[in-house]
Amino acid sequence: MSKNYLEQGKLMAVIGDEDTCVGFLLGGIGEVNDERQRNFMVVEKGTSVTEIDKCFKRFLAREDVAIIMINQVYADMIRPTIDNHLLAVPTVLEIPSKQLAYDAGKDSILKRASGILKPIVRRR
Repeated sequence: MSKNYLEQGKLMAVIGDEDTCVGFLLGGIGEVNDERQRNFMVVEKGTSVTEIDKCFKRFLAREDVAIIMINQVYADMIRPTIDNHLLAVPTVLEIPSKQLAYDAGKDSILKRASGILKPIVRRR
């Protein structure tokens, strides 16, 4: 656990199934801050949509989190909350899971990017 996250940089947070979280934790992203808050949430069968939404909002409010990665299947469950997040930081990245294939048409960042790029493409 780092004492001063500003010295260490910003964190990534993960909301995902067990395999996704374990993979990222093995990669070294795990962190428990001084308030004993983790930067990851393992979603299990009994996890409610409300719990996922609360965790996502908690990650949004943390100043030490720069990127939130979430399995797209869980992002779909809290789509209104994700679509209402318009700030660049923390960036929300929807990632595939073993449960469902990744659908680029649902990804909030790709939707925004295509909206920005359409007027540029039309001008050409």
